[in-house]
Amino acid sequence: MSKIRIFSLGGLNETGKNMYVVDVDDNIFIFDAGLKYANDKMLGVDYILPDYNYIKNNKNKVKGIFLTHGHDSNMGAMADILYDMPDLAVYATKFTMEILKEDLHESGVIATNLKEIRPHSKLTFGDLVVFPISVTHSIPDAVCYVLYTNDGAIVYTGDFVFDSTMMGNYKTDIGKLAYVGKQGVLCLLSESIYAEKEGHTSPNNRVTGFIRDVLAKNENRIICTIMSAHIYRIQEIFNEVLKTKRKVVIMGKSLQNIINRSIDEGYISFDKSRIGDLTNVNDKDVIILISDEKEKPFMNLERILRGFDKYIKLKDTDTIFITEPVYEGIEKRTALIMDEIAKKDVNAISLDAKKHLLHHSSREDLMLMINLMDPKYYFPVKGEYRHQVKNAEIAERLGIPKENIILKENGDVATFINGELTDIVEHVPIDEILIDGKSQGDIGELVLKDREMLGESGIVIVSCTLDKQTKKILAGPEILTRGFVYVKESADLIKETEDICLDIIESNVVLDSKKVDYTKIKNDVRDRLGKYFYKETECKPMIITVIQEV
Repeated sequence: MSKIRIFSLGGLNETGKNMYVVDVDDNIFIFDAGLKYANDKMLGVDYILPDYNYIKNNKNKVKGIFLTHGHDSNMGAMADILYDMPDLAVYATKFTMEILKEDLHESGVIATNLKEIRPHSKLTFGDLVVFPISVTHSIPDAVCYVLYTNDGAIVYTGDFVFDSTMMGNYKTDIGKLAYVGKQGVLCLLSESIYAEKEGHTSPNNRVTGFIRDVLAKNENRIICTIMSAHIYRIQEIFNEVLKTKRKVVIMGKSLQNIINRSIDEGYISFDKSRIGDLTNVNDKDVIILISDEKEKPFMNLERILRGFDKYIKLKDTDTIFITEPVYEGIEKRTALIMDEIAKKDVNAISLDAKKHLLHHSSREDLMLMINLMDPKYYFPVKGEYRHQVKNAEIAERLGIPKENIILKENGDVATFINGELTDIVEHVPIDEILIDGKSQGDIGELVLKDREMLGESGIVIVSCTLDKQTKKILAGPEILTRGFVYVKESADLIKETEDICLDIIESNVVLDSKKVDYTKIKNDVRDRLGKYFYKETECKPMIITVIQEV
């Protein structure tokens, strides 16, 4: 018998940043390590990671990170984690590992312990076993993981749908799922994103007919935005292109690498002779594929709309086709992009989020998974809290007792002792790491607050020069403002600001003294000017004081 702790470092009460921890008698298994896109309020932040200090502090107990598939929300944090811990064991299927290696190469990160696995081949860690099972998602080689313990299996589904038309590297092995259920499942961790949607996700995850209509009704150039790792959607586009005489141009080295490798290794079926190059960008009927970057959805499309793209200049005959339905977290950004397209008088086509779904499990899919697994305890994961609640309602409807359904937030620990859920209250410290540009590490909340202050009220810089020997004022105080007030129309305000600063400096400087308390001067300037500016303008600009001696 054992003590099992299950919790998340990210992924609960949010979309993205998935990272789930299962600790079995101090043997730590981590499932997925994703990122989350920053919203517009996070000024300058490109993406957000879960704080992985827990992994650092317990590295000697960590058996590995097990990746379900190659989407950013599930593995986007790996480059940053492996930058800090290059020898951490990472397990992934072939295609997922290829995407991870590409990410690591682009980030300049060298990892020394990457382990490629095959579905349905067990991984043994002492008396514990991890067993990956193929599931259907929008990317090949997606798996769920079964962790066998002495008290029963713990199953993490990852992202999945049940769609019998998706075969080969997309096929779900229902027989093995059912076999795991027969052996006894202690706890099932299942995704919640579409828990509010009735029915099965299939066939609404398939858009071949829609793509066919777009190609048939728009004879001129079509610019398609795609998610580079949504391989199934790329295959759907290619299938319809093959029925025409159109060529395809793939923009961006990363997207080119993913698609070419997928074709070479049989994950995508397409005639490479139909792939053009930059000389075909302006062809009348070309299909141009552009991808979203993990730092910012629609970033490449936005560059084209603003006229900054080096190769693509919009024409009024163009059609822009957004090939993925809007998902939670980018609704506002999508609306703004569609508005920009409308201003360019360019035809725009997007998928209706109500009719067309991503490859996530809806209510009937979730019910089928629960019936196959027949778990003792059910733990809704992945999604906003309301999605987790809806997922819990599905489990209760299928007969799982309410006290056996676990609703938690990030860091809240569910503890099992001898196969029974306990009332032990424990919380693991969690946080977010804000990534700006290519710098490794968190930029921090203070930086974000400074940016917010600068964006709202601007900055005021007070500059003054003193004689090094006598401490007399040689120049200044000079006031420089950016984003605060229009200087030419605020001469009285600037003059009063200079007088306040002069008074503060003179009152804190003793002539012919050897030492001046510059810290006190800076604090006094910030305090008095802050109060004065708020009284006059009701704004609180950032105030920086620069005093130098010559």
